[in-house]
Parts: sequence; C-alpha cells; structure tokens
Amino acid sequence: MKLIGENLHIISKSVSEALKNRDEVFVKDIIKKQNNLVEYIDLNIGPAKAGFENLFPWLIKLVKENSNLKLSLDTTNANEMKKGLEAASITKNVLINSASDDVERLESMSDLAAEYETDLIALTLNNKKGIPSTADDRFELALDMYETFMEKGITNERIYFDPLVLPIKAAQNQAVETLNAIKILKESFEPVCNTVIGLSNISNGSAREVRPLLNKVYLAFAFGAGLDAVILNAFDEELLRVVKMLETNTPVCESDKLLLDLTTVISDFTDLSDIKYNINDKKSSDIYKAAEVLLNKKIYSDSFTQV
Repeated sequence: MKLIGENLHIISKSVSEALKNRDEVFVKDIIKKQNNLVEYIDLNIGPAKAGFENLFPWLIKLVKENSNLKLSLDTTNANEMKKGLEAASITKNVLINSASDDVERLESMSDLAAEYETDLIALTLNNKKGIPSTADDRFELALDMYETFMEKGITNERIYFDPLVLPIKAAQNQAVETLNAIKILKESFEPVCNTVIGLSNISNGSAREVRPLLNKVYLAFAFGAGLDAVILNAFDEELLRVVKMLETNTPVCESDKLLLDLTTVISDFTDLSDIKYNINDKKSSDIYKAAEVLLNKKIYSDSFTQV
C-alpha cells in the first residue's frame, strides 16, 4: 500500500500560517520528519489564492533538498498545479490530486496528467450531485471520468479513484458505503484501477482520544476492501506499524489478530458477529467497539468505547 503523508495540509492553522509566511524552518522540519516513514508527501495548498500563489515551486525545492519523498500535489487551481509540475521536472512518479466529475476540473486535471505523464487522483463527486450517498452512484461518476481518462491516454495503473470518506460523526452510514465503493472500483476495471482515501476524514470531528482508534480500525476495513493507497498522518507511529503488520500478516498481540480478522469482514463478506476476540483485552475490546460503529451496527458517540 502506498503511504502519502498528510502533514503539510493548508487546513491546519499552523501549516497555513507557515506556508503563507514562507517559514522555511517550520516546513523543512515537517518534511524531514516524514522522510523514510511514508513514500509520498502530500503538498496540499487548497485553491492556492490570497497569499498562496506560486507556492509549489518553493515547497518542491524544499522537499527535494531535504528528503527522498515522492510528490503528491494537491490543489484545485490548475494554473498552480502546472507550476508545480514544471518545478518537479521529473513527473513520472508524481501524483496530482485531484480531478472530479465536473467538466472544467476534469478536463484541466486530466490534461495535465496526460501532458506530464503523472498519476491522477479522481474524486467521485461533482457540483450537481455532491458526494453520492451510495457506492453504486459513486462508481457511476468514476465510470464517467474513466471515459475521459481513456480518451487522453491515461492508463489504468495511473488512475487512483477516491470514493471519499465522510466523518463517522456526521454521516455514520457512509463509512460502509465508501468501503463498498472501494470493492466495486477494484472489481470493475480491466486492467484494475487503483483506489485511495483520505483516512483521517473518518474521525474528523470526533473526540481527540478516539481518533487514532477509528483511523486504525477503518484502515483495516479498507485494506480488506483492496485499498491501494492512503493519505494518512505520517506521525502516527501505531498507525504505520499496523499498516506494515497488515501487509506482512505478522500480528504480535491479540489486538493485531483482531485487526487481521476485521479485514476479512470486508474481503470475504463475513459477519462481524462471527469474529471471536478476548473481551478482557482492553485494546481488542475497543477495536471491536470501533468496528461496530464503523459498520453502522451501533450508534456512534464520542464515548463509544465506554459503552
């Protein structure tokens, strides 16, 4: 699974201020800390307006000088994306994020992906429908975008569909729909296309103490669904350990074994209630409770681990 570090994101107040002020010390520190932890660094500058113009060339220079990380460039501004790709120079292993099923954005981002031969993240949404509430409807948007990608010569291995994770606290039933969408997307193209999600979205707005738990358990489900890449917190050591454990199938404790079992709930369509675990092990118990709310079997609350 490709790991993309999310820690240089304009939505963070401290990061936003550092980027606007071109605070080289602050930004270099975040870059260096992600080195050797993840494969890609996500440089997310949003719409790149009001003080954030011409930011990619500066950021990319710092990444090249201070790490061996590959680039994931995230902006809705096609002009700024082009500046970033020009600054990257070698773009074969660059990810650009993101296209959507809106004509202007679909055309501009796919044109850049075709011209610079990058990989491309495509979000299953558009301005008319927003984020569809069902996995099937998200697939329909992906299929529409796929036709454009084929016309432009963007091959399947370069396409990363993002079926979009919504916060469990705001839209509990959508956690399952996103997992279903991953499975549908993985099964519907030949050769297969890739899938990616922004993992931290699942716990956005939840109590701080349960966010790492929700992220970890949802990652296990997404792994079982066939996820290829994940945008995550590169500084969550436990989360990175779990990724490696899942990939190598090397559990070191009871809770690890439970996480592995949870992957089969999605991959093999097994029932969560059939899974056996040690209810006296606090970590395992919390993981199972998180699984229940993520699969919409118990109602979410910030205190769900206490119930």
